[in-house]
This record gives sequence, structure tokens and C-alpha cells, in this order.
Amino acid sequence: MTKYSKIAMAMAGLFASVPTLANESIDLEEIQVRAHYDNAVGSSDAASEGKVNASLIKNRPIARIGEILEFVPGMIVTQHSGSGKANQFYLRGFNLDHGTDFATYVDEMPVNMRTHAHGQGYTDLNFLIPELVSHLHYKKGPYSAEEGDFSSAGVARMHLVNRLPQGIASLTVGSYDYQRLLLANSIALGQGHLLYALDVNHYDGPWQVAEGVKKYNGLLRYSEGDAHDSMTLTAMAYHNQWTSTDQIPLRAVHSGQLGRFDAVDPTDGGDSSRYSLSLTRQHRDQQGGWQVSAYAVRSTLDLYSNFTYFLNDPVNGDQIDQSEKRTMLGVNLNKSWFGELAGLPMENKLGLQTRYDKLSPVALYHTAQTKRLSVSRADKVEESSAGLYAENTLWWHEKLRTVAGLRYDRYQFDVKSSINDNSGNTSDGITSPKLSVIFGPWASTEFFYNIGKGFHSNDARGTTQTRLSNGGVASPVTPLVSTRGSEVGVRTEWIPGLQSSLALWQLDIDSELLFVGDAGETEPSRASRRYGVEWNNHYVVNDWLLLDMDVAFSKARFRDNDPAGQYIPGAINKVASLGATVTNWGNWFGSMQLRYFGPRALIEDNSVRSNATFLTYARIGYRYNQRTSLTLDVFNLFDRKASDIDYYYESQLKGEAAPVNDIHFHPVEPRAARLTLTYQF
Repeated sequence: MTKYSKIAMAMAGLFASVPTLANESIDLEEIQVRAHYDNAVGSSDAASEGKVNASLIKNRPIARIGEILEFVPGMIVTQHSGSGKANQFYLRGFNLDHGTDFATYVDEMPVNMRTHAHGQGYTDLNFLIPELVSHLHYKKGPYSAEEGDFSSAGVARMHLVNRLPQGIASLTVGSYDYQRLLLANSIALGQGHLLYALDVNHYDGPWQVAEGVKKYNGLLRYSEGDAHDSMTLTAMAYHNQWTSTDQIPLRAVHSGQLGRFDAVDPTDGGDSSRYSLSLTRQHRDQQGGWQVSAYAVRSTLDLYSNFTYFLNDPVNGDQIDQSEKRTMLGVNLNKSWFGELAGLPMENKLGLQTRYDKLSPVALYHTAQTKRLSVSRADKVEESSAGLYAENTLWWHEKLRTVAGLRYDRYQFDVKSSINDNSGNTSDGITSPKLSVIFGPWASTEFFYNIGKGFHSNDARGTTQTRLSNGGVASPVTPLVSTRGSEVGVRTEWIPGLQSSLALWQLDIDSELLFVGDAGETEPSRASRRYGVEWNNHYVVNDWLLLDMDVAFSKARFRDNDPAGQYIPGAINKVASLGATVTNWGNWFGSMQLRYFGPRALIEDNSVRSNATFLTYARIGYRYNQRTSLTLDVFNLFDRKASDIDYYYESQLKGEAAPVNDIHFHPVEPRAARLTLTYQF
């Protein structure tokens, strides 16, 4: 049972002439949701909103941790580099790069890194241990007042468990020297519980130059309280080193100069770390509730990449080191309370979100075999923001409610650059109104209309930049870029066991962010419009079989007329996912997941396009007893030779007399198997 269904039950008496809301007794006890999804009628404010529970997350194979976001219907997660780098994300007509316009949180901590060395909104989920995720709550579109920066295409909030019913010890071995060891458990401590976990991972991959991934994750989490009063204190630690095979030019593969899994620069790779401490305290009662959360994150990154090979430096090559050291602090507050307006029941919510990022420095170096040759630019940046939001949910009738919200965000940027002309400070603010109207249910069917304004912040360095690293003149970018979206949708449970939703949506954005391979940066571009349709279906056939089908179509175009063309390079337009999950068929369990990633325009005039990618993941497992199980996961089951990602840009290989425009691709990994032995204690 969800927040809205509980409130609706309590409010039903009000429509039957119960005198005041204050006299109502509202049951706010948490109820264990045993289904894979918590997307029932009355659970959300939009057809495109939903929740995925741990019972499904743990029953599907994922090849890399970032793929946990593929539980968001219509989302595609790929990779164009080594396993230690943030994934590439696609959703709703966007090539989201590494997270721009899609916000991600773990508990109340933001994952997106603003003013990042590699890309704005950089979302690296490698610090996450998937077995500890209790549920994933996703929203799409800029319709929720709670969601601010980077959330115009959508948001995913992953919440961690406070304790485990049993300890977990698992060992995974697989193709291409994949090894993973996980140990996790929770114990009673004082008035609460202490959860601990250690996750160690090594992987070489199918590449001619082995990745040599060395990844370490650790977690300690103390929690106490109940559904009315609770507190969690969480410490997380992550460190990773790897060698990466970046995208390679198609011409080199066709000529036989390179194999599909070869590298042009064998010294590309990275070193990344993230350490965090977070605290959450919350209270709920019959009048409403409040929550306070705070977090501190210390992260570092050195990312070595060579996208253009010998285009700019024919002698040393074009390798770059994108480096940063970051401290991130934040405090979030919110309070909700129930009341009445002209005899109509309502819920009000008021929230404040603050964040401070200090980068000392964030830098771009020219390197050769990871040795620094020169500094392109190095900046010390301080970026602070505060977002204040208010939201009102009003039940006009037992079959009509509205959710009206208003949000205001204020940003301050302070940049001290190695290029004197680029130093400075600036500030900006933006107001974002939101409205959702929910009709029903009739015959277990609800109807939705959503409209709202959102935004994303631009890199702080761009807001003060007047000169490029090569000496050219530049114009400062708009600090906060506005977006406007709308959606109509329907969700139904009319057929027993089937949850089905359909959404028609549109999103306008005032400025795109495009990746520039030769500079390793993002730059603002033209205004755009996207629209599309999504159809999501989850069918519980019986107590051991679940079927899924998600289909999404979208169209993305620049809004202005330009001879270069109207297509947005890399924009996704077709996605389909089919899945079957078997949970308890005797001692057996398993799943099959098919994913289709449609072809995309790689250049504005659509003259160069990528091919489609169709992949299949499979799992089969056997429980020997209540404590011991063995699981076999197979990725790319049919060994498809396809691209994980494609770009089209100019590069120059050693020995080439001039630059060449070409497709640069990163292949999907060939068929691979992983065997996991799990013991619960």
C-alpha cells in the first residue's frame, strides 16, 4: 500500500461527511511490498512514474552496475570506455552522455557531478552494491517540485536496505577473468542494527589490452527506529583502477589495422575514488512528517582518454588526462502536513535542498602514455546552490486530485582559472512551476495530465569563460538552462495481474549539450524539441512467473533552421525490452531479458547513422537448500556483433596524411558467462 492509497482511504470518510481531517486516524505504518513492482493505481502522480523492488533487482542479471538504471522503462545503459568510467545513458530522445538531464540519487545523496572533469552531470554508479538496494523509485519529466537540477528527462532514487534478513557470502567467477567476492550482513547493535558489506571485483574483459579492473567497495550503515521515527548513518568507500579500450575508428577495423577489441592508445584508463558519510533522520505521525538529511562526499578522478589519436599532436598523440579532486556537501530538509481547504482534504509539503561543490582543482592535461606534457587549463571552482520548493496535493473529489508545485533554485559560481581571462564569478536563479492532475480510478484505471518547467545547470567554467585554451575567443554560457515538458497518460489494472501504462510526452530544452571528442568537453548548442510515446506492461502470470514488455518511441530535433540539419546526433528513437522472470519454480529460478536499441542519426543531416543493437541476457539458478544457491548468468547470449555506442567525428591515425571523418565505435562484449555461488548465513 502506498502513501496515496493510504491517504485516499483515510480521506474517503471525509467525502462521506466526516467533519475534519484532524479527527481522522491515518495508518502510516510501513507495509512490506512483496511484489516486484509497487506501481498500483493510486501510487503515483504520472503514468511514467514507478517503483521497482529488490525482489526483481536481485532476480535479473546485470553485466555492469550502471545497468541497474535499465529497470527504468525506456532507459538504455551503454559504455564506450573501461568499466571504471561512468556509463553512457539514453532515455526519451536523449543521448544523456554520462548523466546530463537525468538525475540519480542513492538515498538522499546526489550522484550527478556538476562542473565535472569529463562531462556535466557525470553519473558513476560503480560505488553501489546492487544487493543492498531495497527499491528504485523513478520519475520522468519535469513535473515534481522535489526534483531540480539534471532531472528534466527523469530521475532515479535508489534506496538502500537498513538490514538483511540473512548474511550474504558470494563468489562469482566468469569469462575473461571476471572475479567478484561479496560479504554482507547486519547485526543488532545498541537500539538498532549495523549493516556491513565488502565487495571486491577484478575483470580483464575481452580486450586485447586487459582492463585489469581492481575495484573495492565497502559500506557501514547504522540504523534505528521504526516507521514513525528513524535514523540512518551511512559510510561508503570506493576505489577503482583500470585500463580502458575507448571507441576505435571503423576504417581501421575494415582495413585490418585493428581488431574489434583492439585499442589505438593502450595506455588509456583511469583511477577513481569516492568516500561518503550521510545521515538521515525522519519522523511521521497522523499530522504529517519531516525529514532531515546531510551528506559529505570526497571524490577523485584521473581519466586518461585519446579520442582523436594524432590529430592535434602528430608526435606525442592526443591523449588527455581529465583530473579532479572534489568535496561535496549538502543538507536537505522537508516537512509535510495534512489539512483542509474549504472542506477538501489536502497534503502540503515544503522543502529546502542545499549543495556545495569545491574542486581544487578540476583540470585538463595533455599527456602521453599517462605522463603530463602540458596544462590545457586548471581551475579551482566553488559552486553552491539552494533550492526551495512547495507542493500541494488537493483531493477535489474521491476521483480527482491535483498536485501543484513551485520551485526556485539559486546558484553561485566562483572560478579561479589558470587562464586569467576565464576567472570570475556569476550567479543565476530560476523558477519552475509544476502541475499534475489525476483522474480516477474507474474500473481500476487512472488518467494523468502533467506539465512543468525544469532546468539543468551548465559547467561553472563555461559561465565565466571568455577565452579558449587554444587562445580563441569564447562567450560565457547560460548558467541555468530552462526546459519545459508535458505529458498525458493512463495506467490500468483492469486485467487481473497486469499493470499497464501509456504515456504521450513532449520536452523542449533551450540549449543542448554536445560532446566534443577532440577537447574532451561539452559545449552548449541549439534549442531542441523531443516528443514520444511509452507503453509499459508488467504481467504477474502466477506466483512464480512475471512477464515484462516496455516499448518507447521518440523523435528529437533541433528547433531552429540550420543548413547543418535538424537531427540531434546520438538521440535515441526506438527502445524495446522483453523479459520473463521465474522466481520460485520448485528449486529453480531464472530470467531472460531481450533489449533492442534502435538506430540513431550520428550527424545533424542524418547522412550517417548507427546500426541497431539487439542483446539478450539469461539467468538460470538452483537453490540447494534455504542457504545455498548456484546461479549462471550469460550475457550477449547469441553472441551478437554490434556496437555498444557509435560516434561520428574527425580523427587521425598514425601514418595518415590528413584527418578523416569516420564512425568511431565501442563493440558490445562477446558472449560471456558468470557463475555465482551464494551462501546465506
